[in-house]
Amino acid sequence: MTELSADAFYPHPPAKVWRALTEPDLIARWLMPGDFRLEVGHRYAMRVPALPAAGFSGRIEAEVLGFEPGRMLRVAWTDAESRETWTLTWTLHAEGRGTRLLLHQTGGPGLERSAPVMAAGWRGRIAARLTEVLDAL
Repeated sequence: MTELSADAFYPHPPAKVWRALTEPDLIARWLMPGDFRLEVGHRYAMRVPALPAAGFSGRIEAEVLGFEPGRMLRVAWTDAESRETWTLTWTLHAEGRGTRLLLHQTGGPGLERSAPVMAAGWRGRIAARLTEVLDAL
C-alpha cells in the first residue's frame, strides 16, 4: 500500500474550511505550526512530537505543489530524518450546508508501515482538532 484516504463532513461552508487549510495561524491550531504560504513552490518547515511507531520524526519539510482556491490543496511532506516523502491532497466539496473534506495521501513503501497510525490520526485526533478550529471561526 502506498496511499491512504480519509474523508470527513464538516457542517461549515467550504470557504471556512478553506481558511482552516490555508491560514498559517489556523493550520497551527489543528495540524502543525509552520510558515505556510499559499504559493506554488513555497517551502516551509513544521515540527511536532515524533511518532516512532509510525516512523515519523516530527520534523517535516514541506512544499506547496498546487492549489485551486476554495477547492484543492496539494503539498509534499518530507520527513527531515528518514527523507520519506508523501504527497497530501485535500479536496473540498460542498455538501448540503457543509463541506466534505477528502484527504488523499500517497508515498513510498514506508506509508504501508505507518498507514494505520496515520489513518487513525487523520480520522481521529486531527479531525477533532480541525472541528474545534472550524467551530471557533
